Amino acid sequence: MFFADMGKMRFEEAVYAKVKEIPCGQVTTYKEVAIAIGKGKSFRAVGNALNRNPYLPTVPCHRVVKSDLSIGGFSKGTRAKKKLLTEEGVKFDGNKVRPEFLFRFCRS
Repeated sequence: MFFADMGKMRFEEAVYAKVKEIPCGQVTTYKEVAIAIGKGKSFRAVGNALNRNPYLPTVPCHRVVKSDLSIGGFSKGTRAKKKLLTEEGVKFDGNKVRPEFLFRFCRS
């Protein structure tokens, strides 16, 4: 395995571990996850890692949305993502999550 691949794997595992912390019925953003793992500008890479999430449903990647609280992507489609979030009690205004459902990680 190449060193670059090992770094990619560590990044993805950090993303998966952090996403597991998002409580049921709440969402966070790709940017929040990136900041929480110390890679603040890597929000697109967070999205790519979640698109490859091999740990469904243990790693609830459907709880991660865009910074504007719009639904964002999901490997099973945005309709399925919205359905899962709705089943968890998340409320929407159109295709955007209501701000009161936004979860932020503790920062030191």
